[in-house]
Amino acid sequence: MTDVADVADPGTRPVLVVDFGAQYAQLIARRVREARVYSEVVPSTTPVAEMLAREPGAIILSGGPSSVYADGAPGIDPALFEAGVPVFGMCYGFQLMAQVLGGTVDNTGAREYGATRLSVSRSASTLFEGTPAEQQVWMSHGDACSAAPEGFTVTASTDTVPVAAFENDERRLYGVQHHPEVMHSTHGQQVLEHFLYRGAGLAPTWTPGSIAEEQIEAIRAQVGAKRAICGLSGGVDSAVAAALVQRAIGDRLTCVYVDHGLMREGETEQVEKDFVAATGVRLRVVDAADRFLSALAGVSDPEQKRKIIGREFIRVFEQAQAELVAEAGAAGEDVAFLVQGTLYPDVVESGGGTGTANIKSHHNVGGLPEDLEFELVEPLRKLFKDEVRMVGEELGLPDEIVHRQPFPGPGLGIRIIGEVTAERLAILRQADAVVREELTAAGLDQEIWQCPVVLLADVRSVGVQGDGRTYGHPVVLRPVSSEDAMTADWSRLPYDLLAKISNRITNEVKDVNRVTLDVTSKPPGTIEWE
Repeated sequence: MTDVADVADPGTRPVLVVDFGAQYAQLIARRVREARVYSEVVPSTTPVAEMLAREPGAIILSGGPSSVYADGAPGIDPALFEAGVPVFGMCYGFQLMAQVLGGTVDNTGAREYGATRLSVSRSASTLFEGTPAEQQVWMSHGDACSAAPEGFTVTASTDTVPVAAFENDERRLYGVQHHPEVMHSTHGQQVLEHFLYRGAGLAPTWTPGSIAEEQIEAIRAQVGAKRAICGLSGGVDSAVAAALVQRAIGDRLTCVYVDHGLMREGETEQVEKDFVAATGVRLRVVDAADRFLSALAGVSDPEQKRKIIGREFIRVFEQAQAELVAEAGAAGEDVAFLVQGTLYPDVVESGGGTGTANIKSHHNVGGLPEDLEFELVEPLRKLFKDEVRMVGEELGLPDEIVHRQPFPGPGLGIRIIGEVTAERLAILRQADAVVREELTAAGLDQEIWQCPVVLLADVRSVGVQGDGRTYGHPVVLRPVSSEDAMTADWSRLPYDLLAKISNRITNEVKDVNRVTLDVTSKPPGTIEWE
């Protein structure tokens, strides 16, 4: 087979990950991108003709919870395998591929879940060359393939599955029963890269530099000679989006920082200092705290809060737009574009891009008013968070911005369970500041993904403080570890650190008498509580 160095640059032809309802579909796309090949997820209901119209470099069929024999189980058009596009089936995708192409899939009821020993019978095969003859893989299936389709070579098996992998180099069709995308498959990334580089002939050219260059050109084409404004939150997403747009259109970008009164302690000052110093962009700060608090008065429903914050955010921008246009005066410059730092997980969780159900409305995706007067510029819409950080580093942004822990656009408004008031915001800001100070002192800022602090404003708990009975609010610490926020696990912070944080909060923060720890993974819980 061809070595990576000998492969011609395929351009930006995507690898499409066909989602059959797998919990790991997004992870497959991430692993492909880690191999420096661009990928996107598409629902299994996408017609094959539509997939092929995108001229994919390869197609990966994901796993899924169904049996190929179940009524209503998702299928695939056999035309996919005759189109000449390299295809890689994983788990359910592997079984579906085997069945459609004439192999045998047995509904025996025998199951393999978790770590399993895979025996590679063709060590020089396209997928397994350079990997051990015996290796650990992660299985999750009930059906099993007992006979490969005609023309396919069986390359691996397990104690219970005679056909655990097969290949057809002539047709560039490959499949494995396991999940190579998860870390429990010890050589999974190598197998995936063998498919991409050797089986599909793709080159690892999708790099932070190429991403930035591609987006800058796209922004120039979209904005033309007009002007744009960017909602700068101080977080890495909006900062990188703004930096890309500035590279594309220069001083025709004005960044507007809306102080909606929902920020953490000292963040407004940090935005003004760090980002302006790093980029030199024109920044306008709008104090809209009273407006947002008034709009949120009496509202406890989290979805309603998100939509209100998104709506008011846009209204403030419309006002800023009017002022900017007026200042342009006789030049008649048109401020027609709004830049936002929407990420791929935002789109997915809002029900876009993959055909998945809506998990929550995102302030940049599902919560915008229908009468929006701007055309959106979203240069990060197809990127995961770690990819955004890499682009930020490529653009020369400082570490204080690039590696800042994620903070939601709706701010502390969705970290208060209940109505948002000035008093409750003050309590949460102080508790959050304590947590951030202690995490920094412990050197754990970049060891965890983020640590939301949640105020249970509608809950009171009994406590004893100063030899007296108290009736205060609990706060929740939500430290999580993640790669991209699509999945997450709670971070195992040292007990001594947790004790110090708890002691400081209950001693220093008025009206808080209890500190709790959220030990829920995602799924089933989301990172933010609202």
